[in-house]
Amino acid sequence: QVDRYLYQLRLSDDVLRDVTARFQAEMVKGLGRDTNPTAAVKMLPSFVRSLPDGSEKGDFLAVDLGGSQFRAHRVKVFDDGKQSSQLESKFYPTPKEVTQGNGAELFDYIADCLSDFMDTKNLKQKKLPLGFTFSFPCKQTKLEEGVLLAWTKHLRVRGVQDTDVVSSLRRALQKHQANVDVLALVNDTVGTMMTCGYDDQRCEVGLIIGTGTNACYMEEMRHIELVEGDEGRMCINTEWGAFGDDGALDDLRTEFDRELDLGSLNPGRQLFEKMISSLYLGELVRLILLKMTKEGLLFNGKVSTALLTKGKIEMKHVSAMEKYKEGLSNTKEILMELNLFPSEEDCVAVQHVCTIVSFRSANLCAAALAAILTRLRENKKLLRMRTTVGIDGGLYKTHPKYAKRLHKVVRRLVPTCDVRFLLSASGSGRGAALVTAVALRLAAQRRRLDNALTPFLLPRAVLREVRDKMRAELEYGLKRETQAKATVKMLPTYVCGMPDGTEKGKFLALDLGGTNFRVLLVKIKSGRRRSVQMYNKIFAIPLEIMQGTGEELFDHIVQCIADFLEYMGIKGARLPLGFTFSFPCRQASIDKGTLVGWTKGFKATDCEGEDVVDMLREAIRRRNEFDLDIVAVVNDTVGTMMTCGYEDPNCEIGLIAGTGTNVCYMEDMKNIETVEGNEGKMCINTEWGAFGDNGCIDHIRTKYDREVDEGSLNPGKQRYEKMTSGMYLGEIVRQILIDLTKQGLLFRGHISESLRKRGIFETKFLSQIESDRLALLQVRRILQHLGLDSTCEDSIIVKEVCAAVSRRAARLCGAGLAAVVEKKRENRGVERLPITVGVDGTLYKLHPHFSRILQETVKELAPQCDVTFMLSEDGSGKGAALITAVAKRLHNVGQK
Repeated sequence: QVDRYLYQLRLSDDVLRDVTARFQAEMVKGLGRDTNPTAAVKMLPSFVRSLPDGSEKGDFLAVDLGGSQFRAHRVKVFDDGKQSSQLESKFYPTPKEVTQGNGAELFDYIADCLSDFMDTKNLKQKKLPLGFTFSFPCKQTKLEEGVLLAWTKHLRVRGVQDTDVVSSLRRALQKHQANVDVLALVNDTVGTMMTCGYDDQRCEVGLIIGTGTNACYMEEMRHIELVEGDEGRMCINTEWGAFGDDGALDDLRTEFDRELDLGSLNPGRQLFEKMISSLYLGELVRLILLKMTKEGLLFNGKVSTALLTKGKIEMKHVSAMEKYKEGLSNTKEILMELNLFPSEEDCVAVQHVCTIVSFRSANLCAAALAAILTRLRENKKLLRMRTTVGIDGGLYKTHPKYAKRLHKVVRRLVPTCDVRFLLSASGSGRGAALVTAVALRLAAQRRRLDNALTPFLLPRAVLREVRDKMRAELEYGLKRETQAKATVKMLPTYVCGMPDGTEKGKFLALDLGGTNFRVLLVKIKSGRRRSVQMYNKIFAIPLEIMQGTGEELFDHIVQCIADFLEYMGIKGARLPLGFTFSFPCRQASIDKGTLVGWTKGFKATDCEGEDVVDMLREAIRRRNEFDLDIVAVVNDTVGTMMTCGYEDPNCEIGLIAGTGTNVCYMEDMKNIETVEGNEGKMCINTEWGAFGDNGCIDHIRTKYDREVDEGSLNPGKQRYEKMTSGMYLGEIVRQILIDLTKQGLLFRGHISESLRKRGIFETKFLSQIESDRLALLQVRRILQHLGLDSTCEDSIIVKEVCAAVSRRAARLCGAGLAAVVEKKRENRGVERLPITVGVDGTLYKLHPHFSRILQETVKELAPQCDVTFMLSEDGSGKGAALITAVAKRLHNVGQK
């Protein structure tokens, strides 16, 4: 009979899954910037960004205002490896005149109680940090600030709503001369999660189910549109008590729910809380029993005064009546106290009403909690998740069946989550202290991290200085008397013309610039159907060849050429050849290049000081299978400029930003004192990677740069390249990570074997880690692939380190390029210079932010130059063929 009468209160699993889906939609609405204002579930950011990691320590105060009692706590947190803390508390009753009075009286009362507590504990002389647990919905803009949105739980204090409660507390504490520093405002739910998170690091959900109800959880920052930044996580205080205030639960609310709501202090608000929290369940039972009695279903239809009196049946009565083990005696006793004279059938029916009401509460709570757990699992992209829910509240703790019911339903609704429920032993007071302790730990970490990364920031004034020094070094390299001592060698390339569109023919091109070697056949057509067709094959250069003898290296190159000619079926053809050789060479003509020094990890012996074209010819002669007409030896930077110049006649600068870095540009012959003649232009290969080898930028080199330099194949050389090119950026990051780990800021202070390995952190990992599309979970996977077991916080720090190193590289590269474009502008003698820079290199192409930062820096430091950046699609091999074609064209013109 009762079952039929209360059918609407019984919820099937399908209905509960529907509630879960509704709550998930509410969460998304609450997290969105545009949808939050109309969302019932406000999803308030708490500015708690990290869970305890066990390294917290110190002496803290906490105050806890959450209902009819006020508590003061002293919490000592020990960094002893045992996750231990010590809690001393004192309860203070909160008189009705305070809870129903004005704000000044309330905060004076809190300050008074805290002063009394500090007196009893002899703490007046110490300045202690304090966490303030304030269990009412607040809008926070930082951890130590919160504006009260609305009172709940029967509190009605005037003049507090829409004000910052932390400021009010600080004023009251100053008045009482309490030596306290309020560092954190914490909701009791957040405090519960932090308390349990200290004991179990899997705990990332907090749940209160008592006088009121609420839940919080750790959300990914990228989903929280109400807060700037997308790195890491932040605890969201859902304020789920208001779920349904917009009508989302109207179909599930019964006539009894509506009647209860109308008689409450806040009709139409906190509707979910009114369906599940202990403050209202007793009243719900009373309303049901009253109607059943009026309809003659109970107590022979006799309505007692107690049944007519609001609030007469409390949650403690409901809990007591559900103690089945004690039979019907509890139920009978309670009903007799209410002047009701029940039969045994009445007692059974009342007991059943209590069960249905509290069971519905547990069911609805489980459905909303299932939504949070599902969201956490989906955020982590896991098929199955292990997690812990920290839980507190009188209903959960004291009701004989509630906890068991809740656990059972949650596990049924989310079978993909292995959930542990952990009871908060010391409530939210210890949690407030731990929030404060974590905030102090993070602030100390932030200071140490800033100390490590600040030298990478390079303010505008420093970048201007780098630009001006680069400009001076360019001039030294061009002048006859200073060239020998110049670090930026400004090597003439004997490339004196750009493509004019009349080039045609078949050409071979070689491209040696790193661990891969390319051989290309390039077919150039002129006229209206102007085009370039390319066929190429890539060959690896093993480390033992890179660092063996010169003869072995060039024999390997010729072997690759032979394979390619055979592959293309052109072994007998004697084709003009351009050789892209991406290492510093001193040229006496376009087909002669003396190697100045190896870079990029090459170390082949008996090459430096030798003509690389002669070495190639010798190797071809040794093989004695084919002959080639080597027309030009070309730097990859020059090849890039020529490739882009073929498409855009305004392109007179070539930039490589990849494994290494370099720039070339067309310089007026009259400025090149190291070459005879004053007419026309010639391309200058700056070899700017050696900028700073004379110590002129030592003041911006960090200890990490010095460590990378000292461990390199060429210590003291290519200093600018070592701060800006792909070959070294990963190694700089690795050195920083080692330093931060030694300081205990990363990987729990443990330097793994993999982190000790030079070169383990490749620059491609920087590009991946800094990708905006990559969630921190994927960053963790990259780090795990490197053998680095990282937490979410570790991943944030690693990402920040990568960003600092690559940003500095792009800014420095931009400062150097600004010097070159400004020189071009002055050469032309114009107020404004439109110019195109041809660019190639993996760092520029693949890094998510490098190109943008480089371009912004050039604009900032060379504001009178309108610079267009053109990506070289076909690399420097095509450029070598074009230079060969241009050289042939100019040679033919000369002969005529």
